[in-house]
Amino acid sequence: MKRTYSKWSSIALITAIYVFAGLVGWLVFRFSAGEGWSDLYALLAADVVATVVVWAFGLLYENVSVYDPYWSVFPPVVFLLWAFHTGVWTLPVILLLVASFYWGWRLTRNWAITFKGIAHEDWRYTKYRSLHPALFHLINFFGLNMVPTLVVFAAMLPGLKLYELSTVNYQLSIINYCLLGIGFLVCLASATIQLIADKQSHDFRAAHPGEVCNVGLWKHGRHPNYFGEIQFWWGIWGMYVPFGGLDWYILGPIAMTALFLGISIPLMEHRQLANKPGYADYRKQTRLLI
Repeated sequence: MKRTYSKWSSIALITAIYVFAGLVGWLVFRFSAGEGWSDLYALLAADVVATVVVWAFGLLYENVSVYDPYWSVFPPVVFLLWAFHTGVWTLPVILLLVASFYWGWRLTRNWAITFKGIAHEDWRYTKYRSLHPALFHLINFFGLNMVPTLVVFAAMLPGLKLYELSTVNYQLSIINYCLLGIGFLVCLASATIQLIADKQSHDFRAAHPGEVCNVGLWKHGRHPNYFGEIQFWWGIWGMYVPFGGLDWYILGPIAMTALFLGISIPLMEHRQLANKPGYADYRKQTRLLI
């Protein structure tokens, strides 16, 4: 369904799609929680079904980029709804909400700035369409929609578990509360790094189209935005550690780190090397991450 939409009508359309997906997810959670399912499993089911809805609209509009805002919208909204669902509003939960909404605002803002409309698909997806036409629908559903959803959910688990543990283990030592504060500050610093990197990149590309951005944070790392994203999820885990300790929930930020180091960054590196002649020299002189 290829139609012409303005940028703002496209944003309105995306918003409507996400509201609908959110309502469907809420219904799944509403009728799953307490029916022999733990609340976390019910939330996972709602997340998966909402992703399927967004994926289906991506098929309808022949654009995988319909999924892109899911990454930034789902975590803060769910963290807030989880507070209402559990009735837990402890200090750790409030800090988690502040951190996640700041991060989500930054990422959604950057999406809105770079979004060109429902007819424009991100270069990563068009590349997969052209390279693997026979397998594209499988790659689309699992690799481009469902896997990111599951990785984000895994990375959110320390935060979701924080609600319960912050009530059970609320009387903690000063050291543990300092660790909570450090995790919170790491989250804020991560989103701020991304915010600064966004502006520096946008300003540089406007003034020097086609050239390699090597100013500001980009002078100290080739992917400061990805660095901030990885660090944010370690910050969420860091807020959980004083309450839950060192356990298997560390797999969430590990999976997130692997996703960026194994897929997102190599894709971007390959594109930059192919499109920007100066990138090879920049790559030799500049670290991968800050």
